[in-house]
Amino acid sequence: MKNIFLIAPVVAVLLVSGCVHHSPPEKPLTQLQIREMQSREFDTKDTKLIMKSMMNVLQDEGFMIKNAVLDLGLLSAERNIDIENPRDAMRGAIFVGPHARWDKQLIYEASANISEYGNKTRVRMSFQIKKIDNFGSPVDVQTMLDPLHYQAFFEKVGKGLFIQEENI
Repeated sequence: MKNIFLIAPVVAVLLVSGCVHHSPPEKPLTQLQIREMQSREFDTKDTKLIMKSMMNVLQDEGFMIKNAVLDLGLLSAERNIDIENPRDAMRGAIFVGPHARWDKQLIYEASANISEYGNKTRVRMSFQIKKIDNFGSPVDVQTMLDPLHYQAFFEKVGKGLFIQEENI
């Protein structure tokens, strides 16, 4: 009888572990899939109009335009968000001293390549997120790979184009 009490939990664990569903790990996106997500074509040859619309959308989103070169179709912008937690800073100063590090800032970087493509304009937009510590060193850097983010951005650019073309 004692053996049953010793064996029963082992059998139960084996039965339950056999039922666990292991989902396969997500496959990383290919470069082609990333490029497709980050790119859109607009039905106009007016690259200047597209660039102005993109600048408006980025500024509406809190970005500061850092560089815009129409001849090259280059647009870059940045948005900084303070994420410093005063408690982390205080704890670091107390327990570690002047060498303490904590998360201080998120930097969203946006970069666009805008080019004429036949009777259309092709845009490739990429966003990157950098987490910076109190010493100004990067803690984490990630390319944004959320298709919904890019879709929403390009929809806003399309609406901005409509507004500009209609002089609203």
